[in-house]
Amino acid sequence: MLTIVPRPRTLRMSPDEEALTLGTTPGIAAAGAARPVAELLAASLRGRGAAPSVVDADDAAVIVLELTGPDGSRGASDDHIADESYTLDITSAAITVSAPERAGLFRGTQTLLQLLPVDLAASAQLPVLHVDDAPRFGYRGVMIDVVRHFFPVADVLKLIDALALLKINVLHLHLTDDQGWRIQIDSWPDLTAVGAAGAVGDAPGGFYTKDDLGRIIAYAAERFITVVPEIDLPGHTNAALHAYPELNADGVAREAYHGIEVGFSSLSASPERAEVTDRFLRDVLGEVAALTPGPWLHVGGDESWSTSAEDYRDLVRRITAAAAATGKRVIGWHEIGSCDDLPAGTVAQYWSYLQPVAPAADQVRAVVAHGGQVIMSPADVAYLDIRYPEDLPTPGGYALGLDWADGPTSFAAAYGWEPTAIVEGLAESDILGVESPLWTETALTIADVEHLAFPRAAALAEVGWSAAGDRDPAEFAERVASLGPGWDATGIRYARLSEVPWRG
Repeated sequence: MLTIVPRPRTLRMSPDEEALTLGTTPGIAAAGAARPVAELLAASLRGRGAAPSVVDADDAAVIVLELTGPDGSRGASDDHIADESYTLDITSAAITVSAPERAGLFRGTQTLLQLLPVDLAASAQLPVLHVDDAPRFGYRGVMIDVVRHFFPVADVLKLIDALALLKINVLHLHLTDDQGWRIQIDSWPDLTAVGAAGAVGDAPGGFYTKDDLGRIIAYAAERFITVVPEIDLPGHTNAALHAYPELNADGVAREAYHGIEVGFSSLSASPERAEVTDRFLRDVLGEVAALTPGPWLHVGGDESWSTSAEDYRDLVRRITAAAAATGKRVIGWHEIGSCDDLPAGTVAQYWSYLQPVAPAADQVRAVVAHGGQVIMSPADVAYLDIRYPEDLPTPGGYALGLDWADGPTSFAAAYGWEPTAIVEGLAESDILGVESPLWTETALTIADVEHLAFPRAAALAEVGWSAAGDRDPAEFAERVASLGPGWDATGIRYARLSEVPWRG
């Protein structure tokens, strides 16, 4: 049984042909724009004990990377969704990965890595096969909340590598909330000087400098993952309201907050604060947009319960206008669909349930009716912070996960949902993609994040990549089990769910 996650579009085996023997010093042939992809593949093989070399395209090599498109230099960090299609051919003599663009070429190398053993200090046997593959949805994301608990750059880079192997192509960073402000803003320095201190409970705070975020973005882009920064507005803003009194209607700074309640904070919609609020929006969203080459900017919009409906609509109009003025495509949580004046192409991120709670479905349809699209993140199956049904040993020995989204989420449930079946009236073309958010109320360390995310992130990856149709949870679990040795080798602290027949 071949163990590729997510399942490729086409896979043909040739069991009667002689297998390929991959030695410990394979050559990787690549030219031009394919060369950086070859270097990343070589680095991965070295991490498994091999000693590969990257050679020119005309040189003899057992692994060949080919760009076939008219402009193979393009990738996922451009202002479009990259072509991620690829083919992988393994014969008894060579391995060839070909793709029209670098993004697809990289995805093909991740399939190859899944087929290889984690220990390449000795020769490996590979079956003769042909894979022809492409994703169903162009947006396949995981969100990490770095506010409720903060994670240093190195932790985020480790997470990026694990997501890349699953062909996930978006990392959504939730950078601001009530508990802290995690991104440097030059024009409003107290957002981090004051607002970054602390996290949930007694945990330490922290923030990313612009260079820090640039390092994350560049590392992700090399792996054809686009970083989507989120500045959550107009609610979830207590850290900003604590740092700058003038953002409050009464001009009084709010107390720092390190709990886990939501819905109590809001920017002021009062006419007396309009100038400072609009300057804040222009400055903050402008600086954040300038940091990322990706096409999207997330502005939140959720759980603004302390804001009147009229003030909410006014603030969202101003927030989304400021975001669109940066040249980015605006994303907001689905509540923004209650507003009429959204910028063209706005994306609503749906976070209600498989059975929508009113008025979530209407808000999503309203965004689509005005030319927008939807990211599907139904909380009861896609949220990675919801606890597992079984009690498992955790990295820190304390309980992980919450159960607010209709209780625990099993591995089978995370795998078994269909994005087009949630909101009636949506066509597949109305759905930009899928995303699994991970809120970190209970996750203190990156090991905690890994335990909650894996293996369920693999389910999200297949829901977003593989063709629609009947899904067999048992068969999928067999394939996911093959990822365990690689996760073990790279120190990923995944949850060893009983639903998966892990090896060893």
